[in-house]
Amino acid sequence: MKTRKRFELVNLWVILKGFAMGAANVIPGVSGGTIALVTGIYEDLINALKSFDKKALQLLLKGNIKELSNHINAKFLFALMFGVLLSIFSLAKAFAYLLVEHPTQIWAFFFGLVLASVYYVGKTVESWSVVNRCFFLLGTLIALLISFTNPAPTANGNYLFVFFCGIIGISGMLLPGLSGSYILMLLGNYKLLMVDSINTLSSSLKSILSGDLSFLKNTEHVTSLIHFSIFLLGSVFGLLVFSKVIAWIFQRYKNSTISILTGFVFGSLAIIWPWKNEVRDPNILDRHGNEMIVGYERFIPEQLDKTTLTTLVCMILGVACIWAVEKLAEKQNK
Repeated sequence: MKTRKRFELVNLWVILKGFAMGAANVIPGVSGGTIALVTGIYEDLINALKSFDKKALQLLLKGNIKELSNHINAKFLFALMFGVLLSIFSLAKAFAYLLVEHPTQIWAFFFGLVLASVYYVGKTVESWSVVNRCFFLLGTLIALLISFTNPAPTANGNYLFVFFCGIIGISGMLLPGLSGSYILMLLGNYKLLMVDSINTLSSSLKSILSGDLSFLKNTEHVTSLIHFSIFLLGSVFGLLVFSKVIAWIFQRYKNSTISILTGFVFGSLAIIWPWKNEVRDPNILDRHGNEMIVGYERFIPEQLDKTTLTTLVCMILGVACIWAVEKLAEKQNK
């Protein structure tokens, strides 16, 4: 009975970590991989994903489900993916609203999360040698270069490009500090794939459950579902390929790998700096007739007014959340 309760608690804890990863992946600039690394499940995630290999296929064809489940660590993956999907489908609309109505505060909260993550991720490096420091600087420079790149002016619904977006977008789950959502925004397809497609899928599932299939007659609705399906295929392909590469590098050069990942996380702070103004081009409109974002102007607030104070509070709250996660992880490991 005691073992069963412990098993259920571990699964619940993994689901919560997955929920946090899903929330991070929805926000452009925040990496789900950072959450995985900070919460101590990064290696487990990479190893589980890379286990989808020839042996897994052989076990599946033989119908040896129990051994297959053990081989791919299915209980861990199921709990984690359940948390990620639950988060994405429950928070997509909420974050779409918050990013419009309270952008500074939501950016500040995640800025605090990532800022605290730099310290806790860096702590896992066994030795900060000259080589590891150089890898840290390299990771920081790469993330900074990405952060100051302007987004593409228009969305691209080409199916091959959407598949490519799936491959690139999933990097946010596998590479801490490099946000898949932000890269999608640079490619011009964030809203198309991470907001519109997910919300369309959510409304479609609700319609199916109520027995209403009239949405299939809506060409725009069906196209959005096709985009999501192709994006999902690209993401799965990216997961299978990148996980093997990262696992190989991680196994042989662990400290150097964590060093460059810490640099990615640190450099990504420029992406999610809360005080920034959107630069819009009135000559470039999206499919809803709104002016497209073509860049950002970052600034430091000059007055300590109510808005600045609430932003700082949100930032501190983000730091506190990572601190609390670390303390809970320490207790769990004892």
